[in-house]
Amino acid sequence: MENRKTIAVNTRFLLANKLEGIGRFTCETLKYLSCQHPEHDFVFLFDRPYDPAFIFADNVTPMVIGPPARHPFLWYLWFEYAIPRALKKCKADLFLSTDGFLSLSTDVPTLMVVHDIAFEHYPMHVPYWARKYYQHFSPKYAEKATRISSVSHFTKQDLVSKYGITPDKIDVSPNGCNGYFNPLAAEEQIEIRAKHAKNCEYFVFVGAIHPRKNVANIFTAFDHFKKNNQTDMKLVIAGREAWECKAIMATYEAMKHKEEVIFLGHLQTDELAKVMASAKALVYTSLFEGFGLPILEAMSCQVPVITSNVSSMPEVAGDAALLVDPTSYEAISDAMTQLYINPSLCQTLTRKGLKQREHFTWKKTAQTLWKSIDKTLQTKSNTQTVKSRNQESFA
Repeated sequence: MENRKTIAVNTRFLLANKLEGIGRFTCETLKYLSCQHPEHDFVFLFDRPYDPAFIFADNVTPMVIGPPARHPFLWYLWFEYAIPRALKKCKADLFLSTDGFLSLSTDVPTLMVVHDIAFEHYPMHVPYWARKYYQHFSPKYAEKATRISSVSHFTKQDLVSKYGITPDKIDVSPNGCNGYFNPLAAEEQIEIRAKHAKNCEYFVFVGAIHPRKNVANIFTAFDHFKKNNQTDMKLVIAGREAWECKAIMATYEAMKHKEEVIFLGHLQTDELAKVMASAKALVYTSLFEGFGLPILEAMSCQVPVITSNVSSMPEVAGDAALLVDPTSYEAISDAMTQLYINPSLCQTLTRKGLKQREHFTWKKTAQTLWKSIDKTLQTKSNTQTVKSRNQESFA
C-alpha cells in the first residue's frame, strides 16, 4: 500500500456500554489498526453522538452523519444517501463496513465484513421488515463489495453457496478475545457467586435472549438436569431480552425449577468476565452462529464449554468443548450432567480450551483484516491502471 490513504469506516455499532458482537469486532480491530498504521487516516462514521473513548489515535477523525440508522427505512437513507455524501466529503480511498451492510450508491472501493447470514437459515427469527431488507439487499451487497471479510470459514462457505460469491473474493478474519477474560482466584469466584448466584455454583449462558440463541431449549435442559441431579446448581442468563422472546419466556414460566434461573441482563465487559470466570460451565447451544465469541471467552477463563455441533461453533471450539445437538434438550442436559459429576472431564476441556483459544486473538484479527484492506486498495489500483491503459489505446 503506497502513499497516505483515507479509510472511512462504518462505526455505527460503537456504542458506549453497549458493545455486543459487531460492536466488539469493530472496536477491537479499529483500536489496533488506527494505532498501528499512523501513516494513514481513518474517518469514523457515526450515526449519533459518539463516545470520545472510541477515537483511538490522532489519525482518527470522527464524523457524525444522520439519521440514526436503527430501522430498515433509516438503514436505506443512511447507506444510500448519507454514506455516499460522507465518502465524497472526506475523499475516501476505501470504505470499510463492519456490519454486513454497504452502500450501493458509491464507487468507492468497499471492504464489507460479514458475521453471518443467519436470516437465510432462520428467517422466522427476524422481524418482518428487517427480514425483507436483509433478503433483498444482502445478496446485492455481497455482489457489490470489492472484497468481503468473513469471521469464519463457515460464513465464507455460506456466502459462496447462498449467493454464488467466488471464494477468491472472500478472506477470513476470525474474532479474537479481549484481555478482560481471565481465570479468577477461588476467593473472587466465591464473591461473584455470592453477588449473583445466591452462593451457588452455576451454568452460564451469555448472549441475547432470542430464538436463534436457543434459550428455551436451555431452560428445558436445565429443568431436566435438576430433575436428575440433587443439587443447588443455578442457571445464570447474562444478556438482554431481544425481539421475539415471548415464547422463550413462556418456556421459562412453565419450568418446574424456574426459581433456580437468575437473569442478570446485559453486563459491562469487566463484570461479565467475572461472571464467566466463576461459572461451572458455559452453555452456548445456539441454533446458528457466524462465529460464537463467548466460546473463546469461556476458554480464556478456564471454564468448560458446552456448545452446538452446527454452523461455525465446531470450528471455534475444536476438540475443546462438548458438542451437542442444539435441538435436543436431552443432549444439552446430559452434557450438563457430565460436567457436574466429572471433574477430570472439566480439567481436560479447560486445558484444551487454553490451547484452542491461542488461535484467536484480536491482534490476529486486525492483521488479517488489514491484509484485506490492502487487497481492496490494490484492486482499486489495478482497476485504475486498466482504465488508464484503455484510455491510452483510444487516444
